Amino acid sequence: MQEVHHRRHFSTLSSSAPVECKLVTPPPLSKRSRKRSRISAEVPATQTSIDPCKRKRGNWDGGQKRKKKGRSEEDRNRRWVFSPRDCSGYKDRFVIVSYNILGVGNASKHVDLYNRVPPQNLNWDWRKKLICKELNLYMPGILCFQEVDRFDDLADLLHEDGFKGVYKGRTGEACDGCAIFWREELFTLLHQEDLEFRKFGLRDNVAQLCVLKMNLNHSKSSRSNGTYPQKARTTPSRSILVGNIHVLFNPNRGDIKLGQIRLFLETAHRLSQEWGNIPVIIAGDLNSMPQSAIYQFLASSELDILMYDRRKMSGQIECPSSSKPFSNQSATTTRSLLCISNPMRYRWSEEEIRLAAGCRGCTHLQHHLKLHSAYIGVPGDCHTRDNDGEPLATSYHSKFMGTVDYIWHSEDLVPVAVVETLPINILRKTGGLPSEKWGSDHLALVCELAFADNVSDLTSTTQVLSSDKQGVAQ
Repeated sequence: MQEVHHRRHFSTLSSSAPVECKLVTPPPLSKRSRKRSRISAEVPATQTSIDPCKRKRGNWDGGQKRKKKGRSEEDRNRRWVFSPRDCSGYKDRFVIVSYNILGVGNASKHVDLYNRVPPQNLNWDWRKKLICKELNLYMPGILCFQEVDRFDDLADLLHEDGFKGVYKGRTGEACDGCAIFWREELFTLLHQEDLEFRKFGLRDNVAQLCVLKMNLNHSKSSRSNGTYPQKARTTPSRSILVGNIHVLFNPNRGDIKLGQIRLFLETAHRLSQEWGNIPVIIAGDLNSMPQSAIYQFLASSELDILMYDRRKMSGQIECPSSSKPFSNQSATTTRSLLCISNPMRYRWSEEEIRLAAGCRGCTHLQHHLKLHSAYIGVPGDCHTRDNDGEPLATSYHSKFMGTVDYIWHSEDLVPVAVVETLPINILRKTGGLPSEKWGSDHLALVCELAFADNVSDLTSTTQVLSSDKQGVAQ
């Protein structure tokens, strides 16, 4: 049975004692607050940020009462951060979300991971409403979910907001799977293809790939002026390939994890070519840390697998409880040590090589997608990012705090803005996720992407992404 030990035993740091959580009923909005709010009174917005294109946006605070308490209080909310480049020329935009929403079955099987979480915060009826309220504020066009075992519940709730979705459950005895939703006003589904990794001897995980076409009469940003799109000028056909995956958890099976990602990327590249070399988005829970060998394979497009121990390829390590402070430098340094090439070449069995590479005797892997991490493309705060620009943590429960979730995009898409994650000290104060403000033990990754219209856009985008990454590292 696959992933029986999902979410167990592996950690990167410990957390402090839990903080008592009390649900606060929001008071009536003032005239000024009503003016600034971009969603219904049921989910009041707490702050408006303005990007270089002067578009107003709201931040998500879980629907709690806003208090003016300086930076520490501000950090409790998630806020939009914007690209330093001039984005005014990018007209065709959309917001995509990747979110591991914590399967109901997984939450009930692994109660030890949530022993500091009040029972009401694990209740699905409560969590699903909180998740949908949060998503509503981001005004997304595409949603990629992992650990979905209540698809009908989600479909019913999201249908009210104009979404349609497709689901693929894991094979074997598992009850959860992946789901992709799109706002019908913005996109039309042209093609869907699912991957069952069991058919390739790669366990019971699954992945989804959807070709979505942006509706021409709604091709402007879904977030323009804080409203849903208006009729726009005629534009070239805009289609994208969206891939959604939840990779095997087991840290010891780097061969399986690598094989799943390899096959996923091969399929994404093939479909992109078949549909006219369309842009690609890869979203999901990769169960791999930044700077791991698996992360490097995605970022650099190649990997010599014999330079790595298959039991450490994902960067997940077992470590004792520690009260040492967590910082962007310590996170990056620790994770970097996990993937430094060893002078010796590790021993892999023929079967392990076959699973990882797809054929016997091949030890140098390559993929044909030139991918960039969306969060690295939009520099953020040192309180929430590591030195390479990735979030410090996208998941938190009693035995783990770290980053395993990502949104990747091909070079013909440009990241305009992302929603920042939460500082480590704020996460620790919750005692563990889900909380009264956040409906899962993962944080949603949110990015607004734009189509790059010409070769000069692609060249400048690549240069800016490279310089941004160097700047963060320094």
